[in-house]
Amino acid sequence: MSAAIKSLDVRSASRLFKALGDETRLRIVALLSHGELCVCHFESALALTQSNTSRQLAVLKNAGIVEARRDASWVYYRLAPQLDEVCKAQLKALVATFARRDVLREDVERLLRSRGPNACR
Repeated sequence: MSAAIKSLDVRSASRLFKALGDETRLRIVALLSHGELCVCHFESALALTQSNTSRQLAVLKNAGIVEARRDASWVYYRLAPQLDEVCKAQLKALVATFARRDVLREDVERLLRSRGPNACR
């Protein structure tokens, strides 16, 4: 095996693409491109159950795409900073294309209608 092949590390990119290989997870990332959100925001914007939302967010978290913080009984998610430059560029390019997709614009519109000061309480 050549030194160039040995030095090529694609594990981060592979993990990123595997996690994003699902429509629901892509839609979650599109919503998170607008800022930090609570699980309940995804439920209402995407018409998902709490268990499905949590399962999808766990996949994204395990892949290093999102990070979570707890506030009392609520968990809030945001896009995680990408340390790998290839992953950072790919995620940035993906997020930039979301605004041109009708279904993703509709998700954002539903999110904006449901998101209020006490939406999570």
